[in-house]
Amino acid sequence: MADVEVFVGFAHALRAAGLDVTADRTQTFVDAVTRVGVADRQATYWAGRATLCSGPDDLAAYDHTFASWFTPEEPVLRRRRDEPPRTVVQAALDDGESGGAAGDTDDQQVAMIASGTETLRHRDVATMSSAERVALARMFAGLRVGVPRRRSPRRTPHRRGDLDPGRTLRDQLRRAGEPGPMRYRRRGTRERRIVLLIDVSGSMSAYADSLLRLAHRVVRASPRRVEVFTLGTRLTRVTPALRLRDPDQALDVAGQTVPDWSGGTRLGEVLQAFNDRWGQRGTARGAVVVIASDGWERGDPALLGEQVARLQRLAHRVVWANPHSGRPGYAPVQGGIAAAYPHLDALVAGHSLAAFQEVLDRVAEA
Repeated sequence: MADVEVFVGFAHALRAAGLDVTADRTQTFVDAVTRVGVADRQATYWAGRATLCSGPDDLAAYDHTFASWFTPEEPVLRRRRDEPPRTVVQAALDDGESGGAAGDTDDQQVAMIASGTETLRHRDVATMSSAERVALARMFAGLRVGVPRRRSPRRTPHRRGDLDPGRTLRDQLRRAGEPGPMRYRRRGTRERRIVLLIDVSGSMSAYADSLLRLAHRVVRASPRRVEVFTLGTRLTRVTPALRLRDPDQALDVAGQTVPDWSGGTRLGEVLQAFNDRWGQRGTARGAVVVIASDGWERGDPALLGEQVARLQRLAHRVVWANPHSGRPGYAPVQGGIAAAYPHLDALVAGHSLAAFQEVLDRVAEA
């Protein structure tokens, strides 16, 4: 935490030198320099230059401030001698709380870190810089994943419910026929299958990485009840790759598995292939199916509508996550999404970390 405080102090020094250093840029710099390692002075320099400078005019002031903030012997930022140590807590704050005059500076530091994180949660993934994407990748671990459940035909012992004659009789036989308490049973529950169909075509290239990270989070929550496929010009099953524990390694292996990354899209034909090969054979039956796509269809929109309707008849729920749905004034009037819309149980946004949490909540409630 001491390092974080010093990084924020360095950002303040740059602001005093005339640079336009916002709270968002400060948060991105803190995340980036923590990622590259605080012991590497050169990496710290480039992390700050990439995240805190707005243009070439800022470089001279940045170099001067960086040189004065660093000592040549120390690869780590040094604390100013006239400031007492402070603790920065990365946590959400209640808007109604306000500290005293003596704690205003500390409160501002904490609020800047917290507000930067909250702002990043609601940012459109497509508008993020590479450093912001690195920070966002670390935030996926905080998503809440709830697995939907369904009633099982198997009955289990319970305090109330239907009379269990078999257990009741066996208990009486063990007591040599003496009467005893009645035994009951009721139907249990089991996890419902989740199927994620993720569009990795060119029009979805800005969101594909984040959507696969979301899929990895879901697979790790229930490895045996989740299936993940990518959609483009062909259908590719990437579930085995996403079962790897490390998300970066999992996405790397998945990327090597997908042959049509950032290519064209034929959603209707690919969904037909999924229904024929996987859906009607059991994968989609009674499942919660999430389609993550912008609905851009180069083929026949009518075919896409037919296959989504077919999928809806097989599945328990069909949820479509569209990145454009999070934009003000959006309406599902484009050819592909317009054909699929009547057969969906829900159309939700899929453009930010907060939107991804909404998708997970819809799945858990299904």
